Amino acid sequence: MEWKLDEEFGTPGGTIRWNRFGGGDPVVLVHGTPYSSYLWRDIAPALARTRTVYVFDHLGFGRSDQREGQDLGLAAHARNFAALLGHWGLERPSVVAHDIGGAVALRTLLLEKRDYRDLTFIDAVSGGDWERGLFRLFLEHADVFGRLPGYAHEALVAAHLRHATHSGFRPGVLDAHLAPWRGAEGQAAFYRQYRQIRQADTAAYEDLLGDVSIPVRIVWGREDRILPPEYARWLHEHVPHAELHWIEDAGHLLQEDAPGQLMAHLTAGFPPGA
Repeated sequence: MEWKLDEEFGTPGGTIRWNRFGGGDPVVLVHGTPYSSYLWRDIAPALARTRTVYVFDHLGFGRSDQREGQDLGLAAHARNFAALLGHWGLERPSVVAHDIGGAVALRTLLLEKRDYRDLTFIDAVSGGDWERGLFRLFLEHADVFGRLPGYAHEALVAAHLRHATHSGFRPGVLDAHLAPWRGAEGQAAFYRQYRQIRQADTAAYEDLLGDVSIPVRIVWGREDRILPPEYARWLHEHVPHAELHWIEDAGHLLQEDAPGQLMAHLTAGFPPGA
């Protein structure tokens, strides 16, 4: 399907673009970095057969506004998400969160005090020591990366995206993921958002994770090289009642590597009493 975000929501930092599909109980899909809601292009229509599915691009990402001066930290994303839920009139939706979308969903739940029906994490940032690898280099040397020649920047982002998938991208998909970060404006936007994402914003709620009482599911690619399996185990230890499911031969992007298996988990429902 052609991926469109026809709706707009205004924030102090710019316009967030979003869309809604289907009918039934609401479920919101929250993407991470450096991705956009395009990552849900196969998942959203499948879920929309029985659910009302909401998708959006975080401010500074995808088709939402990108400009200097935006607050793109996890706390700001959580405030925007809380405001979006209010705009949509959703009081207890299901939430499915990937990558830093997990941290955004948790801040919205625990600190912005928005309630969910249930929460599913997919290879998600949640807490612990996750400022590592290339991400740490982006934080420490954002000015250097921002001055890379365009061809070098694009090659780096493409390599980073490929590193996130175990099986590789289908034709045309890598270009679609790259598109928001191309050109001088896209390059500036890429490092602008990375230099504002901080581990301190997940440490702020870590002591509250044991209080999460809604049903929680954790789905993780066994071959994830961005957030290796120990991060799934960390989250499972801190939300003890959560279900933990592994998907073999899949990396950080289950939406690309194993969409069918991911859909099976998303449509399975939670055990009675969960």
